[in-house]
Amino acid sequence: MKLLIIDDEKRTREMIAKMVDSFELGIECFPIGENVQSGLQAIQDIQPDLVFLDIQMPDGTGFDLLNSIDDRNFEVIFITAFEEYALKAIKFSALDYVLKPIDSDELRAALTKALGAIDKKVDSEQLETLNFNMQNANRKKLVLKTHESVHVVDLENIIRCEADRNYTSFFLKDGKKILVSKTLKEYETLLSGNQFFRVQQSHLINLNYVDRFDKKNGGSVVMKDGSEVPLSPAKKDLFFKVLESI
Repeated sequence: MKLLIIDDEKRTREMIAKMVDSFELGIECFPIGENVQSGLQAIQDIQPDLVFLDIQMPDGTGFDLLNSIDDRNFEVIFITAFEEYALKAIKFSALDYVLKPIDSDELRAALTKALGAIDKKVDSEQLETLNFNMQNANRKKLVLKTHESVHVVDLENIIRCEADRNYTSFFLKDGKKILVSKTLKEYETLLSGNQFFRVQQSHLINLNYVDRFDKKNGGSVVMKDGSEVPLSPAKKDLFFKVLESI
């Protein structure tokens, strides 16, 4: 298993390589890519199975590098300094990352996850979605990965989300339902600030699709597709306050 580390900071490259070696996973590390140009040459020479890739480099971005490769056959983990906008874009695209300064436990977790997915490879749709989300602040796409498919969904087409134990069902404008093996809490955190509101423990709704509030049976929110979602009494005041602010 060959790991290539592409980052403009030599210290970061060497630190990651040292950490990975200490995990004793039988991975051969190549901390030699310092920018887009040298990174592309290293990929050609080494033919890595996994690449740790910095987002911002002197001669371009990690996205520029990936867009220059026609037949990418390696897994990618992004390296980034903390920047909320970039992190959200990565999370929306269902891709993995490690934050600078590099934490050993986080690095091990990301590496273990990548090794488990090494045969599946990152879908080109995920990288295209990441590019889109980085360039469009007001309109976002969300990658939903199921066992069979990778779905790229516009946030504006999501009517609501419903928890099913450790799974989440997405109900879309076109009537499609997508079941994803992540918790509703994870999506509540990800979708915060995008006019999504958790009206009850098991329900997260897109406020743009609210049709009306029905007072019967304790109160429920009726969506524009006709579905009814219970509104928690504890969330009632905040719900109307947020609704009025749209």
